[in-house]
Amino acid sequence: MHSSTGLFYLNLIQPKSLLPLSAAASPPNPNPNPLLRRDLLSSTLLILAAKPLRAETVTNAPPISTCAPPAPTKQAFLDISIDGEPIGRIVIGLYADDVPAGSARFAQLVSGSAGVSYRRKEFVKIMPGYVQHGGLRSYGVDAEMARKTGGKAGADDLVREWEEQSGRCAGTRNVGRSVGIIVRDPSKPAPKMKLVARKGKLEIDEEEMGKDPNGTEFVIASKDSPELDAAALVVGRVVEGMDVVERIQGVKTVQENTSSPYFRVAKLIGDKRAVVAERGFNRPYSKVVVTNCGLIG
Repeated sequence: MHSSTGLFYLNLIQPKSLLPLSAAASPPNPNPNPLLRRDLLSSTLLILAAKPLRAETVTNAPPISTCAPPAPTKQAFLDISIDGEPIGRIVIGLYADDVPAGSARFAQLVSGSAGVSYRRKEFVKIMPGYVQHGGLRSYGVDAEMARKTGGKAGADDLVREWEEQSGRCAGTRNVGRSVGIIVRDPSKPAPKMKLVARKGKLEIDEEEMGKDPNGTEFVIASKDSPELDAAALVVGRVVEGMDVVERIQGVKTVQENTSSPYFRVAKLIGDKRAVVAERGFNRPYSKVVVTNCGLIG
């Protein structure tokens, strides 16, 4: 098969195309070197025969996850409203055996057992593949969560579980229906170096460029969202109420404007107005609120 393919293409090649460009452009040589011609033909035949032409399908789709979702061990619920109108309940199965720290963190935040809760808190971002809840911004919430769980649901424990989950699951972990806690900020810039005066001496120090997530924001994926893998620890999946998630995704949002030349320049020079504007992209115009939440059973 390979040889026939090579011969077929050789029949289409004119002799001058096998010669150097300068020779092909000049008048034909009445006495061409037959040995040179034969060597070139043999080389071309070997190349064509070694790699026959065939159509190949190229895809940019993300790799499918090889990590089968574990069985949920407990359930939590979120009652949602849009601009004060109830739209339904989302029921989430938590993976307490697979990610104990992450599941404990989410369970505490829906039940309010740590003194803080998702109640009356808003969703802050609506993307094509997922919706994101703003979590809690109370001072010291991470330390309080760690204290309530004996140090087993602090941000460090969540990052450790995220690393373990990343190591054992190839491909996309944030698949459709998955629920994940934001534990890392992959877009956080590297710290800048600066000169500071300490005890009369100048020293080089790092300038903090932003705070890491405190492990209370969460995302619900409506479809496979590999862009979340670098930030979210998957703690469960939606078992009821995906229609409610779709209602949230239908809310109009602030249009992203990162392609604007004015925004790009402001971002490049570190203009704080660009940072503020970027935080507002994809925010819902309506108030999407968790009106009630808790554990089931």
